Amino acid sequence: MHSVLADLSVYERLMSINGGRYVSYISFSKVLLVAILGIIWELLKAIMNRNTLILFLLSFAILSCGLPNDVHAQVKKSKSGICHDSSSASYNRTKSFESFSTIEACLESGGRLPKATSAYQQAEKEAQSEGRAFTSDYDRADWPHWIDDDSDCQNTRHEMLISTSNLPVEFRTDKGCQVAVGEWYDPYSGDIFTDSTALDLDHIVPLKFAHGHGGDKWSRDKRQAFANDPQNLLLVKASLNRQKGAKGLDEWLPPNHAYRCEYIERFMGVIDKYGLLLIPSEKRVINRMQKACMGN
Repeated sequence: MHSVLADLSVYERLMSINGGRYVSYISFSKVLLVAILGIIWELLKAIMNRNTLILFLLSFAILSCGLPNDVHAQVKKSKSGICHDSSSASYNRTKSFESFSTIEACLESGGRLPKATSAYQQAEKEAQSEGRAFTSDYDRADWPHWIDDDSDCQNTRHEMLISTSNLPVEFRTDKGCQVAVGEWYDPYSGDIFTDSTALDLDHIVPLKFAHGHGGDKWSRDKRQAFANDPQNLLLVKASLNRQKGAKGLDEWLPPNHAYRCEYIERFMGVIDKYGLLLIPSEKRVINRMQKACMGN
């Protein structure tokens, strides 16, 4: 008890008089806590010998480390294989789970993100946790596309329709600006089309995807070059292009299985050409796909 009283006397000495008023340099609550802990310590020493006290402290430490998963888990993988971090609406409701320290570790174990969590949201979370910049702001108008670069009245879409048709095309008017009829093979579906309106000109690496993976830092000229690069363009069934949206390889592949490996190769060719940056979880999925395509 003498040590506790000593702490209290220290508190008194640390009080100074300023114009007849006391000024506290240490909060009374902290001193009170010290006093309580000191009393507990003196009581423990009084009822236990040295060895028993050490054993008690070790047991307490072991029990603290063995708290339920729910206390330590930063990421929970549910029985259905979904990885929930603390921002997930289902995090607190998930009671039966395998715990992981990071979302990447959970995905590496074979887990998957909740449907509501897109690659963009995951990229934003990782950027925030790593203290680096990330933008989710996207405006398609910032990526000039379907331009008429040579001023011949045929924009990028119609020049692609002309160059890829298996038959001579027919135009809507005598001006020869807009293609109406031809014959095109859509590798996404494996179907043949003759009506140009049934086709969309797809960006293999979507503009929004590029924007969220480094393209937001590009100049307008580079964005225009990307948006009109034939290496990144493919005429496909309109409904499949809209189904794909801005998804990456880890979220969407063509329904035509025979074309999937070529699609992956073309997608990654554009990624490499423009130096776009993939997040770790995307890289892992794509690496597995590429190995499967090589037969490994």
